[in-house]
Amino acid sequence: MGNQKPNTPDAAHGEEEAAPRQSAAPVRILLVDDDKELCASLQRLLRMDGFDVVAVHTAPDGINRAAEEDFALIVLDVMLPGGDGRIVLRKIRTTSEVPIIMLTARGDESDRIAGLEAGADDYLPKPFNARELVARMRAVLKRHVRQAPQAQTISIGDIEIHPLTRRVLQSRVEVALTGAEFDILLFLVRSCGRVVSRDEIAEVCLRRPMAPFDRSVDNHISNLRKKLGASDGDTERIRSLRGTGYIYSVQAETA
Repeated sequence: MGNQKPNTPDAAHGEEEAAPRQSAAPVRILLVDDDKELCASLQRLLRMDGFDVVAVHTAPDGINRAAEEDFALIVLDVMLPGGDGRIVLRKIRTTSEVPIIMLTARGDESDRIAGLEAGADDYLPKPFNARELVARMRAVLKRHVRQAPQAQTISIGDIEIHPLTRRVLQSRVEVALTGAEFDILLFLVRSCGRVVSRDEIAEVCLRRPMAPFDRSVDNHISNLRKKLGASDGDTERIRSLRGTGYIYSVQAETA
């Protein structure tokens, strides 16, 4: 992103890194940043620290590689060709809890908060010291390992969502949803308690911006209400806020 470079040992001190650390298998990392020179420098450095780094340079490539392959951690730039990195983050979060560190040249507090609220595990402004990135990566990975195994099922009242198999059960009976409907339901549930705009739903779940007079998001929400029922008991399932967006009202539980 841009021309700002981290203070890498390659750039600042030449090739004077210690010998590579020995490990049973390299830790696979996905690096999503459009600065190819930066990616190459970080790939050399991180390889010495026992990481196997796959680098891609656009938002769509980041989304696709994260969905198709297993990575222990993702390092994700905010400003990318083809989309905002925070949209990439939200898209990844609909199906995965892989640790994610955001990189950005924007260092103000509001941007950091926005990234963390979107699901980032850590946030590092550019320019950065490459050793600090490595330290943050190891800290995030350690925290992730210490956590309980990630939930395979999300329970919301009478509904169970199985993100890995993309199945939805209502009172133990499977509900047939389209791919877009499933993505929107999962995104709303994982954003439970937060209003999400139609633009955000379109970017994250439909992978495109909203066009003028576009009613596709509203139509998908309408179909979800028909298939799941408008309410769960006395609680409206998906509430609309005029001019703002939607919020999933029922509290989600993981198991």
